[in-house]
Amino acid sequence: MTEGATADPPPANGGGGDVPPPRYEDKPNWRNAKIQDKSVWFKCDCGPLKLSLNPIVTLCSIVLIVAFILWCTLEPEHAITTFKSVKLWITQVFCWFYIGSQDIWAVALIAIYFSKWGNIKLGKDDEKPVYSDGTWFAMLFSCGIGVGLFFFGVAEPVWHYIGPNRYTRDKYMPDNEVAQWAINITYFHWGLHGWVVYVMVGMIMGFMAYRKDLPMTMKSCFYPLIGDRIFGWVGDFIDTFSVLTTLFGVCTSLGLGTLQVNRGLHFINDSIEISTQNQVIIIWAITLVATISVITGVGIGIRRLSEICFGLGMLIMLMVFFLEDTWYLLNVFCQSVGFYLQWLVQLGFHTDAFEISTQSYGAADRGRAYEDTEGDGPAQWMDDWTIFYWGWWISWSPFVGMFMAKISRGRTMRNFINGALTAPILYSFMWMAIFGGAGISIERKAAEKSLCCPNFNMDFLADTNLNQLSTINPVTRQSFTLCSRKSGIETVAVACAEDSCEWNNVLKPYLNENAAATAADTRNYVLENQEWLGKYISKEDRSHARLSCMASEEMWFAAVSTYGDMGRFLCIISLIGILLYFVTSSDSGSLVIDIISANGNQDPPVLQRVFWALVEGATATALLVAGGNDSLYALQTASLAAGLPYTVVLCFLTISLWRALAMECGDLNPYGPDFAVALIDPFTRCKPKMWASFLVNIAFAPVTLYNALKSHGLSAAGPALMAAVSWILWVALMIAEIIQISSVGGVGLSGIYSIAWVFYIAFATIIMVARCNIRSIHGINGNPVEDFFAALLLYPSVMVQLQTVNQERGIAPLMPDNSAISDAQVMKNFRDEESKA
Repeated sequence: MTEGATADPPPANGGGGDVPPPRYEDKPNWRNAKIQDKSVWFKCDCGPLKLSLNPIVTLCSIVLIVAFILWCTLEPEHAITTFKSVKLWITQVFCWFYIGSQDIWAVALIAIYFSKWGNIKLGKDDEKPVYSDGTWFAMLFSCGIGVGLFFFGVAEPVWHYIGPNRYTRDKYMPDNEVAQWAINITYFHWGLHGWVVYVMVGMIMGFMAYRKDLPMTMKSCFYPLIGDRIFGWVGDFIDTFSVLTTLFGVCTSLGLGTLQVNRGLHFINDSIEISTQNQVIIIWAITLVATISVITGVGIGIRRLSEICFGLGMLIMLMVFFLEDTWYLLNVFCQSVGFYLQWLVQLGFHTDAFEISTQSYGAADRGRAYEDTEGDGPAQWMDDWTIFYWGWWISWSPFVGMFMAKISRGRTMRNFINGALTAPILYSFMWMAIFGGAGISIERKAAEKSLCCPNFNMDFLADTNLNQLSTINPVTRQSFTLCSRKSGIETVAVACAEDSCEWNNVLKPYLNENAAATAADTRNYVLENQEWLGKYISKEDRSHARLSCMASEEMWFAAVSTYGDMGRFLCIISLIGILLYFVTSSDSGSLVIDIISANGNQDPPVLQRVFWALVEGATATALLVAGGNDSLYALQTASLAAGLPYTVVLCFLTISLWRALAMECGDLNPYGPDFAVALIDPFTRCKPKMWASFLVNIAFAPVTLYNALKSHGLSAAGPALMAAVSWILWVALMIAEIIQISSVGGVGLSGIYSIAWVFYIAFATIIMVARCNIRSIHGINGNPVEDFFAALLLYPSVMVQLQTVNQERGIAPLMPDNSAISDAQVMKNFRDEESKA
């Protein structure tokens, strides 16, 4: 539906008190309305060759995927640099938007949960859930974040514990409090603000597909906003974008996940090398099983794999729960939940505003300086962590949200929120408390055993001339610049201090045994005998491990290996669980992509399922072989950068969800009057006159404003004159700013753009007031906030609306023509029912 509706339009007789106003129930029943699918189809049924798809979405997706892969494989460094810059720019400019929108979505879901809307079903009123609660939750969890919990379960709390972040920067903070903050930050990234994205998409998609019989694609989510326009290029664009983000997200997880699997296999059996060849084998093993699973469908393959994965996860979690200090882990869980609830609002709105803006210059004058130049906390922390996570959750939302909707038919909104939000959050919190708490405990116990992280400067040693190094103070020995340390954001070569890990555990024992060793001898020993690395990070029996010294892919296996005889068993079970979780993510992703490209067909042909499953494996393989980890990282960064436009999409989706539920409960009349021209019509409809009007109003909006206000009997001259002056000054000052920037020597006033945007906001405000007044005259539903943003972002479209509306014409029903009836007919139906009663 187009924007705007009225809950109770004025009665046809002008409003006398004898006749009650038209009721929502008198209209064609929105609750039972079946909307006609007008999507573009290509179907082929030639023996074994059976196809059923949207040709525009499918072909555009394939072309863009191939083009992107070629770029990432042929120029991986350029791709990484580009997307890193884009992602950093997003953090610096739109951090507030990312953070604020997550909070709005969370509040919206909480409001739905406790309102009467929570009783609305994802399906018809008499439908029952397709899957049992246990199976349903297992599939939700396996599709959503199963793999992530293995990768980050130990690693993220340990990373936050050792820093650097804004909390570990405070050297006076007790170590136990740092540990608590490490768990709390992890909770924040895996808690309410993360899952809310999936639930929002799954909720409206299930509602529109199962209750309104629209195709299960992302475009259907916007029917309450733009109506049949979803079947045009706008809908195809949304679905194509969804295919790309889903495929890239699954492929990067598949590619990067193989690194952890390869590391785990090497950890269990060191004869298995960490190599590209082995990683390609792992990718295709996962792809083969995922293809078989996706062929069998949700009811068999994906369902059973999800149940097995969930069972393995529970086995591992409960074993560690009992093998570790159980009472300690219970304390961690209880304390961390309370800590999270206490800090939820503060963390939910925190944007690292001062860290991102500028360093803490002058801190030394105030007695608050730190030894390095990073100020109170690393400026990149928000970009590396919170924005990374929000971009990750958001970019996966079409994939996971659609899969959630697909398996949730027959459940109420409240039940859906319980299963897809409340239960996963509690489970994630238990997982992170157990494995995060265990990881921090293992890290501390390793330090107690004097295990440490030798940090030699290998690049310096490899590049240094032997003769030059032999002259570097061979007497004092410990002052060799063999070590490396962080200085700000750079790593520099420094002398190995006498109390350092490198000196006590590596250099000192060697020099004691080799009293005549020169600097060159010492350098060769470090370069050629690096077995010291594993020796001082982990005990030979693996009973203790300094997790902070290890690669993130290895932390999980090193942690579970510390549990004595059960360690190897836990490693093997973990490896199987990780592999199966990757399979469920891959087959779920393939099925979702196929459904989107097939216009929401929930049982697409087998050939299409196989095609998209193989495309995922081929994409990950091509990137890994051609560009290595750099190509995969470029793809991952690109999918995260795509989170910004999808944040905009989800904001409109939230409004669409509100309107759909309001109309379902009769709080909003779907058949009320609306503008005959929607804001996006100049972009979606092939009407030259409308295009011409749009272009003309870019420059002559004040003229249209004057005519529209005058035709409605409103004051016109004053607002039109002020709008004209504001628009002219905005354009003139922006031109002056451009001239000032481009001129040699910067001729003109710098910063004049600030005055220009003040005049533009004044111009938009005048347009907003006019739209609000005319909307009220015609009884079109809306609010000043919508009016303001419409005028701010699309004022030419607003002018087209005002140009076509007056007191006699230019008003259209919100529902399509095939569903709407006149108010006179509504009144007749109402009187007929009253007389029968």
